[in-house]
Amino acid sequence: MPTLVELVPHDPNWAQTFSAAEEVLRKALGCCVLAVDHVGSTAVPGIAAKPIIDIDVTLSSLTDVPGAGADLIRAGFEPRGNRYDDDVWAFLLRSSEPHLRVYLCPPANRTHERRILFRNYLRQNGEAAARYSILKRRLADQFPYDGDRYTSEKSQFITDIVSKAQEDTR
Repeated sequence: MPTLVELVPHDPNWAQTFSAAEEVLRKALGCCVLAVDHVGSTAVPGIAAKPIIDIDVTLSSLTDVPGAGADLIRAGFEPRGNRYDDDVWAFLLRSSEPHLRVYLCPPANRTHERRILFRNYLRQNGEAAARYSILKRRLADQFPYDGDRYTSEKSQFITDIVSKAQEDTR
């Protein structure tokens, strides 16, 4: 059954939810954690987002993913797989409000690096963040029960912003 693409206004409590989740994740996953980053739209103040906190956990090595994944499953997370063959493994905790979606990433992962570039650019550029929020609302209205299409239709905007962010860092 299709799920509604639900967008809500930015909630300033999302940063606190992330901080609490980071602490739990660091304890659950132990010494293999290099970094825990709040990514996705909930990490950008002022923009509409699905009420899901997206978190990238960078691990010491790709070989740490199976053990860390097992730890997340024991903590109540549902495995969601590696949808894009990019060595990033997703897990969802539905028992939390808002839900938590954790991505286990190996070091120097391109997907993770792009997420950080995108997030940081939107945090620093209010006009781009506003355009992204408008795009997301339009797509949620256009594809209310097609999350894959909603996501794919945002890809060109994201690619353009990541390219600009990369240019800015050169």
